[in-house]
Amino acid sequence: MNALKTLSTRQVLHLRNVLFVLALLPLARLVLFVFLDKLGANPIEFITRNTGDWALYFLTITLAVTPLRRLTGWNWLVRLRRMLGLYAFFYVFLHFTIFFWLDHFFDFQEMWKDIVKRPFITVGVLAFALLIPLAITSTNAMVRRLGGKRWQWLHRLTYVIVPLGVLHFWWVKAGKNVLAQPILFATIVAALLLMRILSHKNRQQLAQLFFRRDAGAGLVEESK
Repeated sequence: MNALKTLSTRQVLHLRNVLFVLALLPLARLVLFVFLDKLGANPIEFITRNTGDWALYFLTITLAVTPLRRLTGWNWLVRLRRMLGLYAFFYVFLHFTIFFWLDHFFDFQEMWKDIVKRPFITVGVLAFALLIPLAITSTNAMVRRLGGKRWQWLHRLTYVIVPLGVLHFWWVKAGKNVLAQPILFATIVAALLLMRILSHKNRQQLAQLFFRRDAGAGLVEESK
């Protein structure tokens, strides 16, 4: 475990390359199933569900990076977070494209009716819309352009997007009365967000403690 705390730059690069390839396997599987005619009786539904599932997997994994780093001390995990987040966007984009293209054949009017009529689609489209600026601003150049603080505030949208993704998933599965997976994801995401909140409160308390100590030290110096 201690060895994992001190991975070299080269080791992290190799790990990132491996994860890059592994993250493409769900798409490769879909393509293979298309050629082998293994998409079932409803191919569009199969592809839509599959890309949506993987989008949620990557969103949850991305959200887990910071808590896992703090629990384990594996600081190199941060260097994988951007790639994982972009893969989340990639699968969300595929999911939305299937909905827009194969499900509605670019019929904006029918698509809009579906978005307004069905809450699970409304929530899903909202999550996708919020994810777009995060993907656009994921480069180092955009971090410099926005400034660190503004960039961080923008990317806190993740804490809204992931719960929206879980809610979208929940409503999709609730229609078929299959709630085991949604409950699991809701529990995991709730735990990750709670860890984030507690960590933020602890940092605030530490900052206040150090501020009081510094202020107390300053008063002592002035009284001498």
